[in-house]
Amino acid sequence: MATLITGIGELTTNDPELGKLHDAALVLDGDKVAWVGSAADAPSADERVDVDGRAVLPGWVDSHTHLVFAGDRTAEFEARMAGKAYRAGGIAVTVGATRAASDAELSANLRRHVDEALSQGTTCLETKTGYGLNVKDEVRSARIAAEVADEVTFLGAHLVPPGAEAESYVDLVCGEMLDAVAGLVRWVDVFCEKGAFDAAQSARVLEAAIARGLGARVHGNQLGEGPGVQLAVRLGAASVDHCTYLSDDDVEALASSSTVATLLPACDLSTRQPLAPARRLLDSGATVALASNANPGSSYTTSMAFCVATAVLQMRMSIEEAVWSATAGGAQALRRDDVGVLRVGARADVHVLDAPSVTHLAYRPGVPLTYSVWQRGTQAGGSPRTRWTKVPERP
Repeated sequence: MATLITGIGELTTNDPELGKLHDAALVLDGDKVAWVGSAADAPSADERVDVDGRAVLPGWVDSHTHLVFAGDRTAEFEARMAGKAYRAGGIAVTVGATRAASDAELSANLRRHVDEALSQGTTCLETKTGYGLNVKDEVRSARIAAEVADEVTFLGAHLVPPGAEAESYVDLVCGEMLDAVAGLVRWVDVFCEKGAFDAAQSARVLEAAIARGLGARVHGNQLGEGPGVQLAVRLGAASVDHCTYLSDDDVEALASSSTVATLLPACDLSTRQPLAPARRLLDSGATVALASNANPGSSYTTSMAFCVATAVLQMRMSIEEAVWSATAGGAQALRRDDVGVLRVGARADVHVLDAPSVTHLAYRPGVPLTYSVWQRGTQAGGSPRTRWTKVPERP
């Protein structure tokens, strides 16, 4: 079934050759984009949907979430808002709740959050394990995530669990735990931070993953300048995430590498940390992605639009830079070229705004602007205001 989406006032393609189009149209055929161009030149299709001058962009690509969890950390959030500093150790609270939850409870909670994200335009989503921290619970977290998420990351090296010795736990992560989850995940991540894992321990985890053919990711430089960025670049990690505190050498290393700097502004705000230096990174030539870091402790939001608005209003990114970073940038952080872009052959992930341009994402912060969403060519979510009239085109 081919669908012509026409009447597009502004079309953000993220394709260097196509650029931004006006009075445009798209044809979706199955789960792929089959045609892009001027509405006046659009071919016929099985059905036609007129979006009446609205803006269209690729679906958000959220390349960093932690959504296999149970429990609640409202009390921790309240304490931070009252002035208590953020510490990595709060993860242990979620670990206890996650271990105690059933598979059905974890799966239902994951699906609820993924559906929530989809309703706001997120069509490609990565999520991590990391709230099990033993072989059994990391494996089941990976299995549950693989049933729902586009990309799954093993984060056994999230925190040394209470009662464990750090080096022995790293041995477990690099050996039995990694062996058990390797067939369920594409990526391995490590929290390279004071209070979590040091540079040598983090390198052991990532090198073990790379030896098994898995991709590397790093949580780094969130709580202060540290070794995370340099480790990520040295090992060719796809992404280093947070990047809140960066030295000049860190910025230079990112600018001269293929490692994406994934910024998590909702987390910076929720933990009352400084916002990551997006302008400095972009001006250096580094590749920047934006992601939600959706998790129950430090960033409990699935709203990529909130991240985009924050990046524009508070991090000195232009609207074009922020939208690119939340779509094509996220795709690069996942080493994908089929999402985050609208061109022939790309996955048919389409986000329609109830606005004439993407500028309104920052111009009208906090306003729910998602009007409709197609994921893999199927209309999947959006505002309850959406009332399309699909007009048959072919007999």
